[in-house]
Amino acid sequence: MGNEKILTTLLGRQDLIWSDYVKRETALWIGGSLVAALGGAALYTRIATKRIEREVPVDGAFLDVAGARLHYVDRGTGTPIVLLHGLGAQLRNFSYGVADALASDFRVILVDRPGSGYSVSTGSQPGILGQAAIVAALIEQLELQRPLLVGHSLAGAIALGVATHHPDSISGLALLAPVTQPPQSMPAPLASAIKAARIGRTLFANLLGTPLSRATYGLRWGKIFAPDPVPADFATRGGGALGDRPVSVNAALVELASANEDLIAIVRLYGSLKLSVALLYGREDQVVDPAIDGERAVAAIPGATLEMTDGGHMLPVAHPQASARFIRECAERM
Repeated sequence: MGNEKILTTLLGRQDLIWSDYVKRETALWIGGSLVAALGGAALYTRIATKRIEREVPVDGAFLDVAGARLHYVDRGTGTPIVLLHGLGAQLRNFSYGVADALASDFRVILVDRPGSGYSVSTGSQPGILGQAAIVAALIEQLELQRPLLVGHSLAGAIALGVATHHPDSISGLALLAPVTQPPQSMPAPLASAIKAARIGRTLFANLLGTPLSRATYGLRWGKIFAPDPVPADFATRGGGALGDRPVSVNAALVELASANEDLIAIVRLYGSLKLSVALLYGREDQVVDPAIDGERAVAAIPGATLEMTDGGHMLPVAHPQASARFIRECAERM
């Protein structure tokens, strides 16, 4: 009996030792696979970023303002018009066709917003109102004498932030498919966590942001352009590829996280606006609802006007002539 007990004990211990060994090996294998996958993702991001920047190089000059180093293109002479692109985009959204239609008669300034294109923030990544202050600083440093400010999509909210919080900087707004109301698309605790988690955002953007953005490029932009087709050269000529880089992913996260809180502060001041505000939406916009963002803004902003045109959300790229006509008419009314 004694020997049987000893044997049973030894076999039990052997089973435990084997079980522990399997668990350790499994954990090491999983950990090693995870490290390898993250390392591969980081390498992919680095290679993809370099390729994107070769295909879509710098177009203009740089200007340092408080909070950012801004990449911009300055063309033409006459009444100044400042053009701000939407979420995850770049100034080539406007050079695709709109700028050429305006530069013969106006001074046209196309701007990469902080974290987009080749503009970078020099402190923490700014949200909607933070970018509004940066745009106002750009206007002041370039001595533009109260230009017409154009904002597409989420940059419409930034342009409205300039109008409400820096009203002496501009003479009017021409907004293309603008976000004008708090989107309420992100729970407040999540938004606060994203804004606070600077290291976490950076890790996500550098490890997963670019691979995910590249993998979903066609689907993502297809939904944004719909029902208009995505131009075959949008990634390069339209600057779309630059939005896949880590810096742009990080900026987009902060902009989305700050949109609700900042727009609440902006909307409260709509009734005090004393400058010209005009809005243009595509009738088939599937990103921003004109019946909500358009009509509510016009009802709240004294003298604001709302126009509709053919097309979806990406008016500056898919419908540059209609966009340029609208901007021109707004500039001529100033």
